[in-house]
Amino acid sequence: MKSKKAPKKGEGRGGREMHYSVGAVIKRNNKYLLIGRSIFPKGFAGIAGHVDKNENETDALIREVKEESGLNIVSFKLLYQGELDWNECVMGVGVHYWYLFKCEVEGKVKKNHEAKSIGWYSPEDIKELYKKKKLEKVWIFWFRKLGVL
Repeated sequence: MKSKKAPKKGEGRGGREMHYSVGAVIKRNNKYLLIGRSIFPKGFAGIAGHVDKNENETDALIREVKEESGLNIVSFKLLYQGELDWNECVMGVGVHYWYLFKCEVEGKVKKNHEAKSIGWYSPEDIKELYKKKKLEKVWIFWFRKLGVL
C-alpha cells in the first residue's frame, strides 16, 4: 500500500480531501488471497493501495499486486468504483475513491514488508476472521458486496 510517491488527490462530496485507491480480488480454487497487514489500517485485507499522483488506476493495480504479493496480473475486470466517505488511511484522509478489480494472476506468492502474512483464505475462513474482528474495515465492505459475508 505504501508507494514512495504522493497519492492522487481529489475532492470528495462535501468538499473533503479525497485519495484514490485500488483493490484486487484475487481468487484461486475458491480461496481469496489476503495479507495480514503490519501497517495501518491493520487487519486482514486483499491487495490494495493508493493510486499515485500522475498514475491511472490500472497502472496502480498492476504495481500494488506486484509489490504486495509478487504476482503478475494476467487479466482484470472492474467490479466496483465509487467514493467511500468513511475509509481512513495512514495519512489521516477519510475519503477514498475506490476501484475494485477482479484479477487473474500468475507467479509465486511472496510477502513484503507491509504484511505479517500472506495466504489463501476460504469464504469460511473469511467469516471467521470477521467474527474475530480481524478483517480490515473496507474489506468487510467489499466481502459483503461480493456475497462472501
